[in-house]
Amino acid sequence: MSHPIRFYYQGRVQEVASNSGTPPTRTLLQHLREDQHCTGTKEGCAEGDCGACTVVIGSLVNGELEMRNVNSCIQFLPTLDGKAVFSVEDLKQKDGGLHPVQEALVECHGSQCGFCTPGFAMSLWSLYLKQEEVKASGQTAPLCRKQIDETLSGNLCRCTGYRPIIDAAHRMGELPPVSFDREALVAALQDLQRDTMFSYTHDGQSFHAPRTLAELAELRAAKPNATILAGSTDVGLWVTKQMRNLGDVIYVRQVKELHLISMVDGMLEIGAAVSLDDAYRSVGDLYKNDSLHELWQRFASQPIRSTGTLGGSVANGSPIGDSAPWMIVLGAEIVLNGSQGRRSMLLQDFYLDYMKKDWQPGEFVEAVRIPLPKAEQQFRTYKLAKRYDQDISAVASAYCITLEDGIARNVHIAYGGMAATSRRAPLAEAAIEGKPWNEETLKAAMAALAQDYTPLTDMRATASYRMKTAQNLLRRFWLESRPDGALPVTSINAFAFKEKDAA
Repeated sequence: MSHPIRFYYQGRVQEVASNSGTPPTRTLLQHLREDQHCTGTKEGCAEGDCGACTVVIGSLVNGELEMRNVNSCIQFLPTLDGKAVFSVEDLKQKDGGLHPVQEALVECHGSQCGFCTPGFAMSLWSLYLKQEEVKASGQTAPLCRKQIDETLSGNLCRCTGYRPIIDAAHRMGELPPVSFDREALVAALQDLQRDTMFSYTHDGQSFHAPRTLAELAELRAAKPNATILAGSTDVGLWVTKQMRNLGDVIYVRQVKELHLISMVDGMLEIGAAVSLDDAYRSVGDLYKNDSLHELWQRFASQPIRSTGTLGGSVANGSPIGDSAPWMIVLGAEIVLNGSQGRRSMLLQDFYLDYMKKDWQPGEFVEAVRIPLPKAEQQFRTYKLAKRYDQDISAVASAYCITLEDGIARNVHIAYGGMAATSRRAPLAEAAIEGKPWNEETLKAAMAALAQDYTPLTDMRATASYRMKTAQNLLRRFWLESRPDGALPVTSINAFAFKEKDAA
């Protein structure tokens, strides 16, 4: 049975039936521009990088309204079932006037060519709504630059230099306020919620959104070749850039059990549908590690982090992914489920070769497990990229050792971007294990790294740059963790430099 896609947009419920000619992989951006003829939302990159397509999505999470800015260019329309969509057209006031966000952009000259402006307006609107909640709670905390930068991390502009847009973010809260009727939206969304699995079929291609783990396991067993979809931050590009036919799609974000974060067997278990933001926040609360917190902020833009999932990132297994190295050195496990039941393994054993994983037919990622911090443990993770924000790593690294009277034990070192998979550095680890954690040991480990990896040259970095910086990052870890005279942890921003600076 095929259900119509139902979502709230421009003050009413929209329905898209399977006989409308809409395939399951039609993007929200395409629907807005080509079907709704709401052309304020722009297409710049079609891969979730530039932010010109930014909209705000409203959904009910445990009965509470959650509003988040997302990239409409990589969100498939069926994933919006039961949710609300807000585009730049929704900022128009009933009297035809501008919203304070728009007024601020005009006053502060935050728009030049104007192509990116609708996306900036929607990101700022999401921030405006958050500040509205803060004020409603009786707090008066003003916006800080960090909040603004994080909110705008997914929006690129070629004209303004960003300063007037940042000025507009401060100015919008000083203008006469415009309230948002949250209660009315919650009521509308409650009417759209389904009690059973949502399914949508068009031209032989199906989209299923199971609601329980049992439904997911049964569906996966029946459709072992179906594409598993979570945040669409990777899979969306398979369609918009590679023009791939995904076949049947199984959407896991409606499975309640996959949203759980809990302690299991002495480890932090994070369900496969937990967003990257929530996953990193939970691990950050556990480890209270500055380098991990900075990696969280640099992992991707805010729209990508709120949409993508840690489980999806692990399942995709990109060799340049930022999460795998630090999870590997901490001894993280991956929990798989399928027709043969549940099983778990060390994440480092899950990756066999380039984009090749230890899957059994019909399996899916149920969760990842992160061990608890240990006494005397030294842990750091670093990222090198050409840009500080919103850029894929040239090298991602992670280090974890335990110091016992100055002797290094339980040495774990892993890199991304250095091989066909994110993997450990066994020779460098052996050069450190059981040795005094001093500069002589460090130099031996740096030399061993050259035998652990044979990196490639590509558009992000040369092989020599990758090796040199991998060694330098190991030195940085030593400087920050050595028993005597350890340096304070500094911002990774200092390491966002050009390749010629590596030497």
